[in-house]
Amino acid sequence: MTRRGIQYTSSPLLASRTPVWRSKFVVGAIALGFTGLVARAAYIQVYANDFFQRQGEVRFARTIDLPADRGRILDRNGLILGSSVPAPSIWAIPEDVELEKGQLAQLAKLLDMPAADIAKKLQDEDKSFVWIKRQVNADIAKKIAELNIKGIYQRKEYKRQYPEGEAAAHIVGFTNVEDNGQEGVELMFNKELLGRPGMRHVIKDRLGRAVEDVGEMVPPVPGRDLQLSIDSKVQFFAYQKLRDAVVTNKAKAGSVVVLDAITGEVLALANYPSYVPDKRHNLTGEQLRNRALTDTFEPGSVMKPFTVGLALESGRAKPTTVIDTAPGSVTITGATIRDSHPHGALTVEQVIQVSSNVGTTKLAMQMPASEMWQTFSQAGFGQKPQIEFPGAVSGRLRPYKSWRPIEQATISYGYGMSASLFQMVRSYTVFSHDGQIIPATLLKTSQPAVGVPVFSEQTAAKVRHMLKMAAGPGGTAPKAQTIGYSVGGKSGTAYKQIGKGYGSDGNRKYRSWFVGMAPIEQPRIIVGVMLDEPSAGKYYGGEVAAPVFSETVQQTLRMLGVQPDMAVQPHIVADAVEESF
Repeated sequence: MTRRGIQYTSSPLLASRTPVWRSKFVVGAIALGFTGLVARAAYIQVYANDFFQRQGEVRFARTIDLPADRGRILDRNGLILGSSVPAPSIWAIPEDVELEKGQLAQLAKLLDMPAADIAKKLQDEDKSFVWIKRQVNADIAKKIAELNIKGIYQRKEYKRQYPEGEAAAHIVGFTNVEDNGQEGVELMFNKELLGRPGMRHVIKDRLGRAVEDVGEMVPPVPGRDLQLSIDSKVQFFAYQKLRDAVVTNKAKAGSVVVLDAITGEVLALANYPSYVPDKRHNLTGEQLRNRALTDTFEPGSVMKPFTVGLALESGRAKPTTVIDTAPGSVTITGATIRDSHPHGALTVEQVIQVSSNVGTTKLAMQMPASEMWQTFSQAGFGQKPQIEFPGAVSGRLRPYKSWRPIEQATISYGYGMSASLFQMVRSYTVFSHDGQIIPATLLKTSQPAVGVPVFSEQTAAKVRHMLKMAAGPGGTAPKAQTIGYSVGGKSGTAYKQIGKGYGSDGNRKYRSWFVGMAPIEQPRIIVGVMLDEPSAGKYYGGEVAAPVFSETVQQTLRMLGVQPDMAVQPHIVADAVEESF
């Protein structure tokens, strides 16, 4: 077999001569491409290195916030009023979620959510992050983790718990889901309680899992614990008695304040209706309002001790000075002021005891309006209380230059001005603290308060004696008496303004007050009680507010370890004298 030779030159394609420019073009294109790659590499590695580093970090590097444990809120004895507990939040990457049969229903049951709501959150696959539910209980979070659903994750968070519930709600307040204070002490001291969150820089994979730490971790700094002046036992008892009084008297609402007469510490502050701070479903404005601090009204007869105190301080009257209140009325520039009953001749002491509008008016009209305004201003009226609490209001006390004679007369017994219950309670430190008004505080302190003089020590003692008479037999509030402790105070029953007036007989609404102190010779506490619109047949402050004062005083003094200053005897309550409006 003969092997045939291959003649390459016989092929027209191979025999043709390649143009020189084509080979040069190919070599040039290769060189140009290589140069472009070198330039691009240089651009990425040198000139735009920072940009591409940032882009890489955006895609894979993450900064994880490490939440700080919010500080605790404690009462004066160290009992917890507010604290944080772990509450994981459930989140998902919708595009990664893979639900096996029945898992959606299980997840919905654990989260107490409609399955349709969860499905709606997960239906948008373009989302790389979505909250399913914030702050669930730790045991629920554990059960969800056991379902092992791909694409469902958890984040460590905290939520607040409030052991005292509705009793201390208006003091403690609450936080939102981001752990920021919204009301009460939680809001006022948010910065101190919040602490400082930490940071952890990590590299994450596409499933959001941290696979490598980058740099040093910055640990979180826990918030500072806050110790209040509140005594949780006094708070709970005062709230209970207030709630019972509001219900019994079919009142619209009520408030109570207990103040330490020596240090100015707020031992209790409660309102009804209230709410549970960590269960705020269907919360209304009526429940949320801290009426003791935010609501102002005409105080009525509770103001009479200040008018009488000024008359004593200025030397215009003595406790035994006789004032003729017959025939039970007095006319000032055409307007008539009346007592509930004619009393005839009364001493100044008796003017307070029986709460005579006519007697108070006749004393007031002997004094310049400027002196009355100055005294009332020094006692804190018309000024915002300097208290560590949001929403405290100033009330209203118009400048004396605008007072007409009839306005000076009505202001002397608490009409034509306004104040909050908290202002009234603090103002009575003038009589409990030897004529000085002292600052009030919600924070625990062991030092006696430094006051600002309003009256002399002698005048304060004389007014205290009158307050004792007003709360005793023949006074307007004998129901304020308590077993084992001497008390003194003043009731007030004020018409509520309806439109531009106070309504007519049968259509009037009332606010009933009582503010007093005990033991009367050396006061340890001041207690103020207010009921708004009592409608069960009784509305005088001595009838509806004084009993709450009595029970709160007795229980509080026992808790504080104050020794009784009176022999314990059967508690016989005389009929109250009806006070004048």
